Amino acid sequence: MKALTVAAVALALVVVVMGAYVRLSDAGLGCPDWPFCYGRPLPAEIADRDALAKAWKEMGHRYLAGTLGALILALFIAAWRLRRSAALATVLVLIVAFQATLGMWTVTMLLKPAIVTAHLLGGMATLALLAWLALERWPHAPAPEMRRLRPAAAVALSVVAVQVMLGGWVSANYAALACPDLPLCPGATDFANAFHVVRELGQTAEGELLSLEALRAIHWTHRLFALVALAAAFFAAARAWRLDRRLAAAVGVLVALQFALGALNVALGLPLALAAAHNAGAALLLLALVVLNFFAFRGLRPSP
Repeated sequence: MKALTVAAVALALVVVVMGAYVRLSDAGLGCPDWPFCYGRPLPAEIADRDALAKAWKEMGHRYLAGTLGALILALFIAAWRLRRSAALATVLVLIVAFQATLGMWTVTMLLKPAIVTAHLLGGMATLALLAWLALERWPHAPAPEMRRLRPAAAVALSVVAVQVMLGGWVSANYAALACPDLPLCPGATDFANAFHVVRELGQTAEGELLSLEALRAIHWTHRLFALVALAAAFFAAARAWRLDRRLAAAVGVLVALQFALGALNVALGLPLALAAAHNAGAALLLLALVVLNFFAFRGLRPSP
């Protein structure tokens, strides 16, 4: 079961990054139907090469996600047979079922921002819970002093989760280039229409065209909150430094790298590889904070 959980964590990370790549390469609607692609299990008979490439990206992501779902189902069965972590495995199965529904709605509702963002958060939640499940089987030693990290670790994880949600909202609304300047974002902002949840892509709640001012407000909020996430993660890393330098270094390095990738994406005009790396960095930072919280709340220390 340990091997199965580690494989599931690795595959979940691949699925999250692949999902970001599909979205960033404008292939989210590469297959206009669901679960098949143009009515077929594999893309075929598409004359346009660009459309064919997008279809393969979308179907590749779906098959990877389906494989992850099968792995999680196997974990669910094993957990109940062994009577270990059965509740957590059950939650994971329910999340995966909802994720499949969100994946269908992403296509059928034509990339509605609320659905796309929820799909991203579901993927991150799946990754985080799988990591927690894997950590329960990892070698560790009692360390009651680690419990002193609970407040800082919990706050850092919560703040980074909010920042991931804001980043998803930026991506779902294609607002990543709405503020091309650094470090400020000059120009008017429209917060009133920026965060309406129930609306179509590129439209306000009233059905009008979403303005550049609204996109700028979305981007600027994500950029400002990045400072809060940076401070919270660095504080948690500083608190952890005397207790476990490996965990502290992982959190500190990843949050610094993630902040730098965000700035580089703006400075370089959102190149695809760098944008996908920014999504991967968010997933890795979330994983590092889940690990920190696990050991803090369990009063444990990872073994050498």
